[in-house]
This record gives sequence, structure tokens and C-alpha cells, in this order.
Amino acid sequence: MTTTAITRVDPKAEVARAPATPSAGEYAFSPLLFTLSQPHGDQAEAIRAVRTYVMAQHVDRGRRALAVCAPSKGVGCTFVAANLAVAMAQIGVKTVLIDGDLHNSGMGAFIRPPAPRGGLSSCLSSPNAPFGEHIDFEVAPNLSVMFAGDHVNNPRELLATDRFQMLMDFCLRDFDMTIVDTPPANSSSDCRRISTVLGYSLIVAGSARTYINDVKTLAEQLRTDHAKVLGTVLNWA
Repeated sequence: MTTTAITRVDPKAEVARAPATPSAGEYAFSPLLFTLSQPHGDQAEAIRAVRTYVMAQHVDRGRRALAVCAPSKGVGCTFVAANLAVAMAQIGVKTVLIDGDLHNSGMGAFIRPPAPRGGLSSCLSSPNAPFGEHIDFEVAPNLSVMFAGDHVNNPRELLATDRFQMLMDFCLRDFDMTIVDTPPANSSSDCRRISTVLGYSLIVAGSARTYINDVKTLAEQLRTDHAKVLGTVLNWA
């Protein structure tokens, strides 16, 4: 890869414990959101290093969307997406975090809403509903979240619709930064579709779980689909 940002992040790549059950009207945040739970720790500092790279190579150049992808499951893709979104919001970047994994959503293990939300699946299945109805605004200062929503049997078809493109256009207009968590590439082509629509992607690899050739293959696939690969985050699993 010609542009690679290698950053050692969290010794536990996947979610080890879920957030507490939220009180009425409150959101619950996992301790693994280190940018919130341990802002002065090494893990949060590693995320901030990724943020600095993304700001310098992406946001400062006027680019405002990023798909976070992984070659396989279990390497911390959702962990990176959630922590990076929080880190962006903490410096005043108006950010929306979208759970784009309609197969096996994991965002609820990091941020749990006080009540079930319709989210992305409902938004894409409801062509006449305003996009904002499916977004949780100001979950934290400068941070909004669109959860995956209810399970659907046709996630690929929903992401292939013009409605998804329109949703991304809406997010680009209304937010400074749009970050989309995607399902693993070896189980679904959805990450390629999402990356194509956004135009940019960040690859997450696990230090003891991901083969270099798998990262190279995914990067080549994304470039073939006309998405620019911003770099790679090495998650120390």
C-alpha cells in the first residue's frame, strides 16, 4: 500500500464487555470507548494519532467521509470506527457515526441507546421518511449515531439503492465528518459498496489475526471500485 498509517491500538481488538444498561433517556457507553473512559491512557492516545493522520490526510483536504473496513471479523473494525468518531467529536468536528453492518451489527456493544432505534435498515426501507428521523443526534457533544436498526434479509439490495447514496449525500451536507463501520470483507461485499459511495476507506488489520496478503487484496478491491484507501490501522490483538 502506498499510504499506510500503522498504529497499535487496543490489546483486545473486539468488544470484551458491553456497556451497562442505560437509564431512561440516557445512552450507555462501553469502557472500550477509551477516548471517553480513559482519555489519558495509551489506547486513547493511539486513537488520537489515527485522528491526527486522518485530519491531515483527509479532512484538512476537504474530504468528509470515511468507510472503516476489515478483511475479516475479529480485528476491531467497530472498535476503531467508534473510538475514531468520538475522538473527532472531541475536537469539535461535527461527526455522524453510522453502523453499516446490516448482517451482524456490533455498534450497540459500544454505544447503547435508551430504547430501540430504527436506524439504517429502517431508513433504507422507508423511501419517504426524512433521513433525520433515523439518526440519534447529539449522543455526545458533536457526535450523532445512526444505528444499524432491525435485522433485514436483503442488506446488499438496500445498500445498492439510490436511497443509500442520497443518505450519504445528506450526511455530507449536514455533518463535518461521516464515519461508517462496515462488515468484514470476507463475509460480505457491503464494505466495497459503502467505500465506493463514500469514495474513501480506512483498513483495520489485527496484528495476530490478519495476513498481509488479505490487506493487499482488500486494498486492491477497493481501488478497483474507485475508492481511495487512506491507510491501514494495525490493531494490536
